[in-house]
Amino acid sequence: MTEKLSDETRGPLLDPLMQSGWAMVEGRDAIHKTFEFANFVEAFGWMTRVAIWAEKWDHHPEWDNVYKTVNVTLTTHDVGGLSALDAKLARKMDALSA
Repeated sequence: MTEKLSDETRGPLLDPLMQSGWAMVEGRDAIHKTFEFANFVEAFGWMTRVAIWAEKWDHHPEWDNVYKTVNVTLTTHDVGGLSALDAKLARKMDALSA
């Protein structure tokens, strides 16, 4: 069962993400990042690669795409906030965008 991040686990899981451009969403227990690519095809290709991992892990992002920009928000709806799954998917998104 997935659990909401405790005060003790938040720092170690979220601090590295904040350093790579993720930010807390105001008014929600969620993180957000905007990814920008060279063009629409690269953005859509990245979304497709992320979708495969999201489906495998049964953890799906809130996201939108306009041309070469993808806005992503991660939270775990089942627990009402951030979980280790959000940190895991964020790290995978960063790695796939590199």
